[in-house]
Amino acid sequence: MSFPCILALEDGSTFVGHGIGAKKVAIGEIVFNTSMSGYQEIITDPSYCKQIITFTHPHIGNTGNLNFEDNESDNIYAEGVVIRNYISQPSNYRSEENLDNFLARNNSIGIFGIDTRQLTIILREKGSLKACISPIDENNEESEYL
Repeated sequence: MSFPCILALEDGSTFVGHGIGAKKVAIGEIVFNTSMSGYQEIITDPSYCKQIITFTHPHIGNTGNLNFEDNESDNIYAEGVVIRNYISQPSNYRSEENLDNFLARNNSIGIFGIDTRQLTIILREKGSLKACISPIDENNEESEYL
């Protein structure tokens, strides 16, 4: 079940979207990944520790969702994930759970429904930036971290 969410970059850029996973604040360096598949392996890869990963491929979840054999490690190391279009229904016979449930179970947050192309251009032009993903509460108040 999604919830209102915002992504804020240290340069002042903001993106409003929908949150999935744990309803918590994530802070980290924001990076992008251009892979068309393998998002499960990417978010469980220790090399992405403390980073927020932007997936440039527009659809995440459409080739089948998580199965426990494909994890790179036992934990999600990414602080959060950024997705353009989130597909919530698994489409692969090996799927054991969808990304929303996987993120929630591992206390990680994701945001979808934002223009990841625009975000990637900002990251390419400005380099390394800190970012924050935060749920927006019912009164449209943003997190104190923003």
